Amino acid sequence: MGCGFSKPHSPPQAPKRFFDMYDPEKITLPPDFAASMRAIIMASAVLSSVRNGDSSAAAGAFTIADTARLLRTRGQAMQKAVPVGVGAMAALLGLDYDAAAAVAAEAAQGQVCQAANDNGAGQVVVSGDKAAVERAVEIAKTKGAKRAMLLTVSAPFHCALMQPAADVMAQALAQVSIKPPVVPVVANVLAKPISDPAEIVRALVAQVTGTVRWRESVAAMAAAGVATFYEVGAGKVLSGLIKRIAEGAIATAINNPDDVAAFKARRSF
Repeated sequence: MGCGFSKPHSPPQAPKRFFDMYDPEKITLPPDFAASMRAIIMASAVLSSVRNGDSSAAAGAFTIADTARLLRTRGQAMQKAVPVGVGAMAALLGLDYDAAAAVAAEAAQGQVCQAANDNGAGQVVVSGDKAAVERAVEIAKTKGAKRAMLLTVSAPFHCALMQPAADVMAQALAQVSIKPPVVPVVANVLAKPISDPAEIVRALVAQVTGTVRWRESVAAMAAAGVATFYEVGAGKVLSGLIKRIAEGAIATAINNPDDVAAFKARRSF
């Protein structure tokens, strides 16, 4: 998850707040650390990542209990949607989104192959039937890609093959109560902030089969005045991508309780 803060000289009005996330990973945090994460979220002018459902939960749209059940349901449904070995994903490096999407379309040949993640900085991931994705890797090499490689994944996420999982999510979401988030959620499938519960549900379902528009989401936040981002969670991948997408952006990872303490000290919590 990434958090962003608006520029110091932004207009004196209620800060614009965004929030977005992506994957169905299971995350366990100590209560005090989780509370600190919540404090960071509420202090942020912009919250963004590549996990839609997690972000909606952190922004208060879902209860923690419902979030846990939805994440588990989503993860299991995505694994069951496509038999192991049938699908694949590949990273195409050095091609912009339009070029990578064209490669995917050419490689499809009656099968599923589509751009799954637009990570920015010339990094696009394609997903679909294994044979089609393998064709995309070879075609990309002839179209100017610096590198094109298959990824080690358990399923072909964010493509039409995930439709059974999207159907399961639609049914699961219909059984939970959803409130307007305390901070608008930047749905990565839309690359814009949303706050209407019905629209959040539609975005969560669409995101299972749709493209993760991370590049556009970050660009939109930067255009709204965000200059500083904090990546909350494990790793620094998003921080690196943000710096490449938003010129001059400051991105820092918050991965553990010590990082949280340092952040809170800087922000005078």
